[in-house]
Amino acid sequence: MITPQTLTGMILAGGEGRRMGGRDKGLEPFAGLPLIAHVAKRFDGHVSELLINANRNTDAYALFATRVIEDAEGGFKGPLMGIYSGLRAAKTPWLLVAPCDSPALPLDLVARMVAGITTENGEHDIAVAFDGERLHPVVALLRTSLADDLANALAEGERKIDRWYARHLWCKVDMSDCPETFANLNTEEEKSRLELAFGSVSKGSASKDSVSKGSVSKGSASKNPASKEVP
Repeated sequence: MITPQTLTGMILAGGEGRRMGGRDKGLEPFAGLPLIAHVAKRFDGHVSELLINANRNTDAYALFATRVIEDAEGGFKGPLMGIYSGLRAAKTPWLLVAPCDSPALPLDLVARMVAGITTENGEHDIAVAFDGERLHPVVALLRTSLADDLANALAEGERKIDRWYARHLWCKVDMSDCPETFANLNTEEEKSRLELAFGSVSKGSASKDSVSKGSVSKGSASKNPASKEVP
């Protein structure tokens, strides 16, 4: 059984933010708070420790986490390197990962991911959020014992999250009742649109669909988890 004491949370904020003009997305203001603060709220009280994977502005990120960890290897090598760094740094058997640029993730994200990793086929090694149309590989629950295998994969040049997940026993966690919550921000336009919808929902004057319109990328889910760009 996965309990808060056996679970570490980690927010991925180690990217270059190229589509945002190189700005550090996790620290971008959104609805009165940095993006990272909205995501951190999803972990509050549900994990033994919250890590932030960041490769710059580490002092600023330290305000929102127990520890800030940089990539195990420099050079902005992508989200798979960030996941590896978290697996290596975690002190618990399980790690739950989420991106810094999805401020509307479900408030019960941790509970749903923990419940979803066990299916009729037993407990899996990896669970990936599924919004009904596509998988979100950077919203995932993983055994930290996979760190050595991922180190080998990275050493072989692997950079695709979906291909590495496919090497292990993984399952998808059904989040089809709230696909709009996985909207992520890669451009200033997306940020402005979601911020407006986010504020409206907070006031109770907008439906869930208003958050998702134009914000959630559409596409069919493949057999393997489809990679998604991370900040």
